[in-house]
Amino acid sequence: MIWMLIILTLLGALLSCYALYVEWRAHSNKKYVAACDIGHAASCIKAFASPYGKLLGLPNAFYGLVFYIILFPFAFYGLHEFVFYGAVLGMLATFILAYISYVKMKNFCIVCSSVYLVNILLLIFSYLAAF
Repeated sequence: MIWMLIILTLLGALLSCYALYVEWRAHSNKKYVAACDIGHAASCIKAFASPYGKLLGLPNAFYGLVFYIILFPFAFYGLHEFVFYGAVLGMLATFILAYISYVKMKNFCIVCSSVYLVNILLLIFSYLAAF
């Protein structure tokens, strides 16, 4: 179980880094097309560039990266309860951002959805490991 939590935190961090890279490239080059942009209604750049893509002036992916960096040592050292409580907070962000993306923006972001899946799996596996 510990390895699954470690892998999930690393995967979440990698996805967050990719999101930051795509956002940076799209900001610096308006003609940049990311691999995760597959259409008008399925665009990660559309999600990242929206007013909902930032909180307090920083990209949501930055907060995600910090989140996974914080959870990694807890997962690595087998402190499953802390990973679980962090995953509960992560799910709160997941619900809010998924609602905004799918319902308000009517957009499917592959990277965002992958992060949502990582957060769901983190919650499930940390619960199974902790309790």
